[in-house]
Amino acid sequence: MGNHLAIAAVTASFQRILQESLQEDVYGVRVTTLKPNALDGGTTETGVNIYLYLVTPNQAYRSPEPMSRRPQGEMVKRSQMAYDLQFLLSFYGNENELEPQRLYGSTARLMQDGFTLTPDMIRDTLADPTLSYLAESDLPNQLEPIRLVPTEISVENLSKIWSVFFQTPYSLSCTYKATVIFIEGTEPGERALPVRDRRAVVLPFQTIIIEQIIAQGGLRKPILSTSTIVISGQRLYHPEARVRIAGIDVIPQSVTDTSVVLNLDSIPDDRLRAGAQSLQVVHPNSSSLDRTAESNLAAFVLRPTIESLTLGSIDHRSSGQCDTEITVQFDVIVGASQLVVLVLNEFSSQRSTSYVFKAKARSQESHEITIALEGVMPGEYLVRAQIDGAESLLSYDTDRNSPTFNWYNAPKISIV
Repeated sequence: MGNHLAIAAVTASFQRILQESLQEDVYGVRVTTLKPNALDGGTTETGVNIYLYLVTPNQAYRSPEPMSRRPQGEMVKRSQMAYDLQFLLSFYGNENELEPQRLYGSTARLMQDGFTLTPDMIRDTLADPTLSYLAESDLPNQLEPIRLVPTEISVENLSKIWSVFFQTPYSLSCTYKATVIFIEGTEPGERALPVRDRRAVVLPFQTIIIEQIIAQGGLRKPILSTSTIVISGQRLYHPEARVRIAGIDVIPQSVTDTSVVLNLDSIPDDRLRAGAQSLQVVHPNSSSLDRTAESNLAAFVLRPTIESLTLGSIDHRSSGQCDTEITVQFDVIVGASQLVVLVLNEFSSQRSTSYVFKAKARSQESHEITIALEGVMPGEYLVRAQIDGAESLLSYDTDRNSPTFNWYNAPKISIV
């Protein structure tokens, strides 16, 4: 999801990509993003102007959502909205040399079948030092692709657009639509404590078949970076069997025809990432064929572990709320493009206050992530983190004589 810079980031990326493409076809071309009436009407400068003239809600993502607030007004989930951007492209240049038409043709060739703004293209744009005001945009993390497609526009509607720009002479023009751009609200939602028990089933479908991946402790145990996992299936045994995971082939601790045991500690620290992980069982030089046999891809969720929490200085508002930041250290490296969300639940039997905060976009991977906490009421809070949807664990009180027996009790911070 994008923040308030998403729309401007799309326009800037469109400008940069068009500039790089057109300058190969027409010498001296310059792509601008001004209002048409801000250009010198008598200029003969060769160029294309991109003007965002309309923003509309995307109809495909406009279906009704469940209520985002409870009757008392508390936010249940962070709101989001999907938009389409309508651009007017105007072409300028020496009419005697047909430069506007050549520029139009070059643009049409680039955009003919629809053009997709990839996350890497957007990151390259945001890395431009002249666009430092867009550096905080998290648009590259949007999961839905952004496509630029030509749109039909009648002469009447085109005339209406140009009539808005008083005493501005008409130039050869066309329209394009960028779809779809998501903008997320700023108010954090609430999230309940997790369900303690989960079950999953994986169905087999290949010759070397993986049916299930679980922690060695049992089906209901979470898989952590220190866990030993059991891969169950059929025809898994080979004297030189390997497990292909995180881009490398690892020697398992034991192999039988129906199970493979792998200690995740044997994988280098810089390889594993929290979230969905996939693996295969690999048989080198299988049977009489001089080739590697591979099982189906099977997935499991690697859950992160919070190793430490460091709370920054706390600013107190007149309303009683607090602003601060927290640095979370994880047992695994967090990728630069991974989505990190922090969940706070108040440690209280009287109140159920909770907050959800999202980490800002990052340029480097790291074990430590710093997240801003805004508008938090003073109190003790249980802390969970989600990395690409994989949630860290809470420990709970096992002392039967304790008044908080079987309550979640850590990791925890105190904001006072």
